Amino acid sequence: MSELNYLYGKPLSHADFKKEPEDFMVDEVLGFELSGAGEHVCLQVVKKGENTQFVAKLIAKHAGVNPRDVSYAGLKDRHGVCTQWFSVPVPIKTDIDFSVLNSDTLFIVQQVRHHRKLRTGCHQANKFTIRLRNVSEPLDVFCRINALRAGVPNYFGEQRFGRDGHNLTMAQRMFAGERIRDKKLRGIVISAARSHVFNQIVSKRVLEHGLAKTMHEEVFLLDGSNAFFKEPINSLNLDRLAANDIALSAPLIGKGDEALTAQELLWLADFQQWRDGLIELGLKTERRLLRLVPQGLTIKQEDSTTLVIEFALAKGCFATALLRELVLYRDASPSHKEQEEEQ
Repeated sequence: MSELNYLYGKPLSHADFKKEPEDFMVDEVLGFELSGAGEHVCLQVVKKGENTQFVAKLIAKHAGVNPRDVSYAGLKDRHGVCTQWFSVPVPIKTDIDFSVLNSDTLFIVQQVRHHRKLRTGCHQANKFTIRLRNVSEPLDVFCRINALRAGVPNYFGEQRFGRDGHNLTMAQRMFAGERIRDKKLRGIVISAARSHVFNQIVSKRVLEHGLAKTMHEEVFLLDGSNAFFKEPINSLNLDRLAANDIALSAPLIGKGDEALTAQELLWLADFQQWRDGLIELGLKTERRLLRLVPQGLTIKQEDSTTLVIEFALAKGCFATALLRELVLYRDASPSHKEQEEEQ
């Protein structure tokens, strides 16, 4: 991530991130009403210092079901205070009180029945409250906020690539012929590979064009959809961009040159092995938003070296993509500190 190009130049300020769980707070926004009836119980859970899979296993054990039957809208960071939704199948005539799971690290806010299980990515957005400690240059941070409101590169965060980029190492071995038998792990590795190439293409575009300038030809994403179309730049699609009816995008690589611009094909020449490997897996080229635009971005100063920022991001976007344009942050969470000591 440190090698990816910055849109607004490398920040001057250093800061500590996630020193305490309360320094990283996330609230998941479903964006739809639960029906109140059905064979699935949806649980709104606040967790502190626990990962999503651990909580899912606790719910499964209490409900007497297999852990794979417990679903959730999205994964949430272990090192923080995060509110998220889970669902578990429970027969209509069976009542289970999940509040008995409450502890110092887990709290069931509410449980509501629904007619279907929650699927990954079904939520609308995530709201973040992030406290930055030991900020070395607060003035530089304040100077960047207004620019960030216009958007930053929609990079995938470092957590997508595993510890020390291990998922990418596994991807290279997989493309060289090594087989990954675990289906879930294989999916994670493939996702990491696509995310890596996406980041590299976006980084090249940031360096050569920025995010506001359009190229002669673009692949546009329709607002609120995964549908896209390729077209030379003209007055009509410029008007549609201004109205947020369509948006600029970058590729998630697979089969299909028709979903790529001539410029992107040139940039991809540096990643031919990665592209060939993803094509061989049978993936089709998809598109992802080029720009990440935070909603309701605010900042306040708690003391001379502590800042708190709040914002909301659409699902699938990474808070660290925004944060990296603001400060040079150091992950001060306990597990990250342990990793540094091991090294």
